[in-house]
Amino acid sequence: MDSSSSSFELRKFMAPEFVFGIHAAALAGRYAQNYGARKILLVTDETLRKTTPWVNNLQQGLTDSHLPFVTFDQVSPNPRSAQIMRGAALYAEENCNAIVALGGGSVLDCAKGIGIVASNGGHILEFEGVDQIPCPIPPLICIPTTSGSASEVSQFAIILDENRKTKISIVSKAVVPDIGLLDPELTTTMDPHLTACTGLDALTHAVEAYVSNASSPFTDLHALEAVRLIWASLANTLAEPDNLYFRTQMLKGSLYAGLAFSNAILGATHALSHSLGGRLDLPHGECNAILLGPVIEYNFKACPERFITLGEIMGLPLDSMPEDAAAKLLSKTIETFRCTLGIDHSLRSLNVTASDIALLAANAAADPCLATNPRAMKLQDIEEIYEKAL
Repeated sequence: MDSSSSSFELRKFMAPEFVFGIHAAALAGRYAQNYGARKILLVTDETLRKTTPWVNNLQQGLTDSHLPFVTFDQVSPNPRSAQIMRGAALYAEENCNAIVALGGGSVLDCAKGIGIVASNGGHILEFEGVDQIPCPIPPLICIPTTSGSASEVSQFAIILDENRKTKISIVSKAVVPDIGLLDPELTTTMDPHLTACTGLDALTHAVEAYVSNASSPFTDLHALEAVRLIWASLANTLAEPDNLYFRTQMLKGSLYAGLAFSNAILGATHALSHSLGGRLDLPHGECNAILLGPVIEYNFKACPERFITLGEIMGLPLDSMPEDAAAKLLSKTIETFRCTLGIDHSLRSLNVTASDIALLAANAAADPCLATNPRAMKLQDIEEIYEKAL
């Protein structure tokens, strides 16, 4: 299509309801009442419950709102299908009719999975793919405690199939939460490593959404602002972890990145990262951080003008350089940035070996995120990126 008609292409943009700001989490009881909650399944994780005040505060708020609840906290990073099925069984046993999720992306995705099974029956793995959920899920309130996944505003749920050792993607408007309550104060209890990993995950969301072949002016707006916020704030957040201004900027950046990628989808970094997480149960944000640089260098020639725009945000004069040199500089800048944040290692240090690459590449090649990568990838291309990241 020529440029004169491109502005008239059909575009869809999905944006859920959210409340952003200090004390937003305290509104959970009010919204649960609005949604007709009689008994709530509160989904969180054990570490958050034991090491922060946030779970207790939420439980007290629900009690003050005269809302009975039962807590399910058996959620691990890379949530397993078995955990979702146990949560769904508890939901049914306790006659719940609404879900409140408090935690990082794994907790929020687990809660989405529980909602799917609660409304539709069957096994969570039966709903893999796009628009495979016949019945709407119960009312779902999501409260993030990290600035990374943006699951509180996305139409994605990523679940680990522990038997096949792969991550499945569930993509449907049905899993968009009824509301996201984004409270920057809740992110202050992240340790430095988690802050860095989730922040780089959000940066990857924004970059991949911006260069996606499904991007639009609407997703570009959010993706570029996300890159600006995260690039300016992530290192400062690590230096001053209790600074609510920087935490707010990071949560805002994660939100914008989520609105972008939920509509423009993602790319090769996530496809390769999902394979690592599924096969070897590795941390998602850390894998994205290690893979983003090599993937950018590979993708650069597909849309150099977009990568040049990203480089401008990072202070790089890429438009005055030969294409290959510009690709290498942008990739190197991302690598240097992650190293300054403490993610200064390779996949090899996460116990990935050369013998793993063939199977990892085969799984990555089947990931739906590759469909929106700006440059087509052959199996050999995927293997070479893994090799660079070792």
